[in-house]
Amino acid sequence: MKKIWLRLILVSGCVILADQITKYIIKINLALYDNIIVIEKFFNITHILNPGGAFGFFASGSLELRRFIFLFMSSVVALFVLWFYKRCAADFIVLSYGLALIFGGAMGNLIDRFRYGKVVDFLDFYIGSAHWPAFNVADSAISIGMGILIFHILFKKIPEF
Repeated sequence: MKKIWLRLILVSGCVILADQITKYIIKINLALYDNIIVIEKFFNITHILNPGGAFGFFASGSLELRRFIFLFMSSVVALFVLWFYKRCAADFIVLSYGLALIFGGAMGNLIDRFRYGKVVDFLDFYIGSAHWPAFNVADSAISIGMGILIFHILFKKIPEF
């Protein structure tokens, strides 16, 4: 049983650490809205503060409403992920890694919400005028974890409830 919790701590901890270190590097080296062109017409590193959720969801809502929604929802999701992780970690190892990625990413962004009221985003991909919303390491971990979770759901490789 200790092994499954160690897996969660290590994977989530690495995500949180990588997320917070990269955000710190961006904050101290790049002024807000400044960017560094990495690959011309494809990828920039751009310092952005996202007051909303994924893709700017709820970005225009009041600060109090955003705080309540995101802190409440993050807490509910974190508790659900921990509950689901406990149910499947011993028998569904790949799924448990996906859940640990989701948990670590959620915690990385939650730290930003507590510290700044916004999330630091900086990975900025685009092709011509088609622009993907900026994101961060935590968002990447959540996306990968969700991909693993969706795969397991589609192929019925999840525990019975």
